[in-house]
Amino acid sequence: MKKLWISIGTLVALFVGFILFIQNVNLNRLGAESYFVKITTDGKKIEDVTDTGEKWTSYEYELEGVNEKDEVKTLNFTSHKQLRHDAYLEVFVKDENEVTSYQEVQQAELPDKVKKKLN
Repeated sequence: MKKLWISIGTLVALFVGFILFIQNVNLNRLGAESYFVKITTDGKKIEDVTDTGEKWTSYEYELEGVNEKDEVKTLNFTSHKQLRHDAYLEVFVKDENEVTSYQEVQQAELPDKVKKKLN
């Protein structure tokens, strides 16, 4: 009986740990390179219709990104809304140019080399 309770407790602990991991870790950012961009233009509006007739609007951006090593790369990504002008984004890139995720950062959070390049 004691072994049964230990097994159940272990399974519950593993399940709770898995749930916490999934909620708090963005898997799209694991193993990705980090680039920084500044939004300077409006995105190109793209409208699409699904098979069910539902309309989707997204905005495509093509911007120069800079990483902490001072390397520059042209990045293409989409957003579900227009991004704010003069906003800084940290863009996560895998496989050369595949943007998997991004998040807004404050200018004060930018590495010094990146600040000089983007301003």
